[in-house]
Amino acid sequence: MADPTRVIDDLCAESDELDRLVAGAGTEQWGRETPAAGWTVAHQIGHLAWTDRSALLAVTDAGGFRALVERALAAPHRFVDEGAEEYARAAPAELLARWREGRAALEKALREAPAGARFPWYGPPMSAASMATARLMETWAHGQDVADAMGVMRPPSERLRHVAWLGVRTRDFAYGVHGLTPPADPFRVELVGPGGEVWAYGPEDAAQRVTGPALDFCLLVTQRAHRGDLALTADGPDADRWLDIAQAFAGPPGGGRPSTGDAR
Repeated sequence: MADPTRVIDDLCAESDELDRLVAGAGTEQWGRETPAAGWTVAHQIGHLAWTDRSALLAVTDAGGFRALVERALAAPHRFVDEGAEEYARAAPAELLARWREGRAALEKALREAPAGARFPWYGPPMSAASMATARLMETWAHGQDVADAMGVMRPPSERLRHVAWLGVRTRDFAYGVHGLTPPADPFRVELVGPGGEVWAYGPEDAAQRVTGPALDFCLLVTQRAHRGDLALTADGPDADRWLDIAQAFAGPPGGGRPSTGDAR
């Protein structure tokens, strides 16, 4: 049974880093367009606040969360955008306060969750550790959009290990949401972390392999960069196919980002 303490701590650190980036932003910066079409910085923070609220309901109010799922099923292609828009309409100070309040409540609920408990989500049920990992992935990914909009370069941190792990774990999910049958054989994934260390997943003798920088892999599985702009290598046709459809987040297949033409 995974102890969620470390990933919850890292989720808080990731959120705090993004908080520092937007806390001093002026109204013009909150209104800047981000790489996500139609989404401003306010939409990005609004989405995180809205999703934290969803996660809190999943952990503390299963009935309330089921009602959210019913709304999502009724409008699967509008539900996320509508949630972000609802929160983004608030003034920046109010939105920031709502995000802080929501993520603090979620942190408390995750830390106090009974050992072994599993909570409903838009995909399979999650443990407290898995829920915190998913929230960290989303916070990092949407934080990348905010940083891009503000022209800020964020150095990669050790916290990317959680995003990379989730990207590997969601391999079969990515195939499924594209209507494809996942490969039967496991893959080997070897990533170079921010400090030069190697993060390895899967059997060493696997025929299908993915290698490259951990940052690039995380940008790929969160669909924050086009594969052609990243220094990732796939050995084997199945691994190559996976890199075209990889998706670490729940929901329908993402549209990805266009290539900038500048390979890393």
